[in-house]
Amino acid sequence: MSGKSIHQPLILPDWVPEGAIHYLAHTELGQPMRELARSAGCHASTIMRQIRRIETRRDDPLVDAALQCLGAERRPISAGKNPSKKDLPMAQPALTSVPDEATLKQEAMRILPRLCETGAVLAIAAEMEKAVVVRDTASGGSTRTAVVDAAVAQAMALKDWIAPANSGRIIRDHITTAGRSALGEMIGANGGMRRGTGGFAEAQTGFEGPDMGWQDDTDDAESNRRQKMRFSLADSPLIALSRRKDKSGKPFLSDALVHAGEHLREDFELAQMGTRVTQNWQGFLTAGTQGGSCGTGGVSDSAGAAQARVTSALRHLGPGLSDVALRCCCYLEGLETTEKRLGWSARSGKIVLRIALMRLKRHYDETIGPGGPMIG
Repeated sequence: MSGKSIHQPLILPDWVPEGAIHYLAHTELGQPMRELARSAGCHASTIMRQIRRIETRRDDPLVDAALQCLGAERRPISAGKNPSKKDLPMAQPALTSVPDEATLKQEAMRILPRLCETGAVLAIAAEMEKAVVVRDTASGGSTRTAVVDAAVAQAMALKDWIAPANSGRIIRDHITTAGRSALGEMIGANGGMRRGTGGFAEAQTGFEGPDMGWQDDTDDAESNRRQKMRFSLADSPLIALSRRKDKSGKPFLSDALVHAGEHLREDFELAQMGTRVTQNWQGFLTAGTQGGSCGTGGVSDSAGAAQARVTSALRHLGPGLSDVALRCCCYLEGLETTEKRLGWSARSGKIVLRIALMRLKRHYDETIGPGGPMIG
């Protein structure tokens, strides 16, 4: 694995923060602070502050496990010699692998936006291999919106992108200011950021990527602006709608309908995670686009399966309903923009979206079972 090196044989992934590198070099390899300062071109007091800060952060179980795993996997052991007790880490961490830079960024682009949603936290229990993102619902309950490997969660904690809000057996982490800044940089690097202009669920940040399969035939500036994905760091169109009430005072979208839309979004995001995603969703968009073919060449098994589930769900919805579901649930396009692109009357989009979600829920009930699928 390529990565940062501090006085071989300590080789670490590129994402490991500088402070953690110096901490591991000092604690695992016994390198003096002055020697580390000379290598880094700074004063020894700077190295000391970095090491002390990392040491205090080991109260966070995710940070502690990440450091243990990095130290255990990178700790040199003499050839032909059985490791003694001092050669082993203090305790065996729950994870068994360290994510590389590309994997961490890929997963962060999927998980951090979920943590930006109102009432969302990342929950993980001791010795569990997976962490889950849960979010409060309008009815007062909670729903699971994403699942991530513990190794990735620990890496995000070590980078200070998430921080614990409690102590105990089940830790709940929230996104930090550093995490929001990192997400903004990743979104910008992935295709730029734009601000929407007013309207329901429109005050959102946009980004686009080469594999989104959403293109217009025209080259004018307005068309290029419209093809940007609408992406909210706080609320998606579904979440915003679920907080609205109908005439009877009940939520406009029930938890079950939101869950169906969230599952479609989760599969859509997983489908983008292949090594070379060739899936083209244009065939399900009926306004301002042309139909396209779909393929799964170079895509991992999990990404290919997610593509198949999305394709099956959209085909079940049919024209019109699949369009609004793909735009609002997957592309996170605001309802007003969707209405304009499809030529619908104002405030009609939310009605069509609810109908689409009702049919989507029925599809999941028939193919998965009552209650729909578990996200992740």
